[in-house]
Amino acid sequence: MSPRRPSADTVGTADAAGIAVTAPAPGASQRLHLSASGVSAVLDVTDGRCPALVHWGAELGALGAAGLDALVAASIEPVPHNAVDVPLRVGIIPQQSDGWIGRQGLTGSRPDGTGWSPRLVTHEITLDGHPLTAAHTETGAALVRFDLADAELGLAVVLEVELLPTGLLRQRASLTNTATTAYTLEELTVTVPVPGDAEELLDFAGRWGKERTPQRRQFTVGTHLRENRRGRTGPDAAHLLHAGRPGFGFRRGEVWAVHTAFSGNHRHVAEQISTGTRVLGGGELLLPGELVLDPGEEYVGPWLHGSYGDGLDAVASRFHRHLRSRAHHVDTARPVTLNVWEAVYFDHDLARLTELADRAAALGVERFVLDDGWFGSRRDDTSGLGDWVVSADVWPDGLGPLVDHVTGHGMEFGLWFEPEMVNEDSDVARAHPEWIMAPSPDRMPLPSRHQQVLNLSIPEAFAHVLGQMSALLEEYEIGYLKWDHNRDLLEAATRGTGRAAVHAQTLAAYALMDALKAAHPGLEIESCSSGGARVDLGVLERTDRVWVSDCIDPLERQQMNRWTAQLIPLELMGSHIASGASHATGRLHTLDFRAATALFGHLGIEWDLTQASEEELASLQRWIELYRARRELLFTGDLVRADRGDSPLWLHGVVSPQRERALFTLAAVGRSDRSQHDRLRFPGLDPEATYRILPLPSRARTSSLVPPRWMQLAEQAAADGGALVPGTVLTRSGLAAPLLDPEQALLFDITRVGIS
Repeated sequence: MSPRRPSADTVGTADAAGIAVTAPAPGASQRLHLSASGVSAVLDVTDGRCPALVHWGAELGALGAAGLDALVAASIEPVPHNAVDVPLRVGIIPQQSDGWIGRQGLTGSRPDGTGWSPRLVTHEITLDGHPLTAAHTETGAALVRFDLADAELGLAVVLEVELLPTGLLRQRASLTNTATTAYTLEELTVTVPVPGDAEELLDFAGRWGKERTPQRRQFTVGTHLRENRRGRTGPDAAHLLHAGRPGFGFRRGEVWAVHTAFSGNHRHVAEQISTGTRVLGGGELLLPGELVLDPGEEYVGPWLHGSYGDGLDAVASRFHRHLRSRAHHVDTARPVTLNVWEAVYFDHDLARLTELADRAAALGVERFVLDDGWFGSRRDDTSGLGDWVVSADVWPDGLGPLVDHVTGHGMEFGLWFEPEMVNEDSDVARAHPEWIMAPSPDRMPLPSRHQQVLNLSIPEAFAHVLGQMSALLEEYEIGYLKWDHNRDLLEAATRGTGRAAVHAQTLAAYALMDALKAAHPGLEIESCSSGGARVDLGVLERTDRVWVSDCIDPLERQQMNRWTAQLIPLELMGSHIASGASHATGRLHTLDFRAATALFGHLGIEWDLTQASEEELASLQRWIELYRARRELLFTGDLVRADRGDSPLWLHGVVSPQRERALFTLAAVGRSDRSQHDRLRFPGLDPEATYRILPLPSRARTSSLVPPRWMQLAEQAAADGGALVPGTVLTRSGLAAPLLDPEQALLFDITRVGIS
């Protein structure tokens, strides 16, 4: 079913008669100290004001009541000239009524223009569901709920702050209209504080085919605002917004980061006011008039996730450990996948596809995915989208013969859909033009890839799509959906009313995914959004991997995989071996470079295997065997990335939790103006241990007359598993770097053999 009035997580109704708020006693305070996995979060409610995070960062140890009071007192700033007469205290929901002169956390108004400046008061606190009455509380990972209200304005807010066992901090706020008139919500943003010496910002930009391009800048006075207005998380989305000490890298420097877990319009913000106070924040971006709360109606915003650590790897690790701890997280046996898009495009032919399946099965492929072009009149991208019925012209006997052939090989069958989109030249668009999003009945948005957006917040449209997809899942043995989303939501409104509907559409898409998964246990869904656009923790509550990019050029993927992994672990990243000539860039690359790049992710193939030589197939089979032998390590270990300045030799790997196994890759992403490179220092290993290091066989080209001596010794000792090297040498002193030619890669298998 489609949500009635969807909001970021849910919409409901409440008693519109208002709520009773007990005024807090003057000077009364409650302080909570949460700690987990090396992180402390200290929350303060004084005089019943909006809760404030007075510390979020390094573990503080046990403080006791006196220590908590001292911490809060130490955080109170002096009052400067030309400011309000009380010290500035910034709540998690910043308010002008507290003296904050930056962006307000809650903005909106009544029809008569009132209600725009709330003063929220805390009237109840619960800790893990139990009322909190103690003035001082110290605990581990916990969920704290603050019930706040401005009774005069008829607004009630529930603020949830949770420190997870991984040390990840997450927050969200919900708003209920308790008055008797409507309230138009414009923004509900939550924030976290960062210290004044977090002077640099890092977030991401990008475009189709080059997603998640890092960008750095100084954290100066003013607002660094990243607004995603595409109606879906875009290829240029902020991804994560970091603030850190100058020069922070993968392994060094304190870093604080936030991520807004929502797949529609959303924002990330970094703000510093003239006092020097700094915050990071995020929330949903609502379009004008998009969310009007009737009396008793509630809006629940998305989670803002915060991660703190020494270096970017520590920040990423908290996200990875959180995602891996979920009950519905994927297992480590991620199946090797063949997707046939770049092999056949729209040219579907049973004989050709069964030959591809035969070759794939012989190589050890475990999942076969049929892409766009199997339905309706879809012979190209101009028609048929939205008609989720098998084309009788192309598949006169249905998909059964191909599905049976694939599953007969022991492979899982997957199928491509784009449920949120429609071609105007389609049966569904002709029958129900009112289901297409448009600003008015007489004007359509500009087309993109010849398609428009199907309004899934209309119950009948939702039921139609769910019914067609469910019928196919019931008829055929389909274990996997490639869920695409190939256009931005421009002028996305409910046709006939003109009211913006991005917010509703996002929740309806979530509901559609949820309904399909509930009806088909074990079904996996990939979030593919014209490549790697929709990559966020909102969609990943419902999907099992993301497609990093439509560009599979391994040189481009080195960067995109590197930074996609700042948020999500490798097993959730679709990472495929492409054909020799990239379809996106035209570059030519060796199979070893393509495969070594794709190995660090959920491995797949995007290549017409019928055009591969016997030598290429044999090499490809060896890479698949390597992946299958190492995927347990890849998908349980810690991602580590070496800080190497501006060196074109990038070193990264995965180290097992006990640090007894590791797999590293050294990739040359360019050429240096020096003939030698800095030594290789392998992060994450135990300096007190001894390791055996073995360069795995490779055809990587080098520009050296003689390889490094340690590599010669390792090759000579290959029969015994490689050369023995002290952990201090690997982690601190380093190994001489080989002189790789550009766009080449080496793999190093590292095993602990003892403790020094």
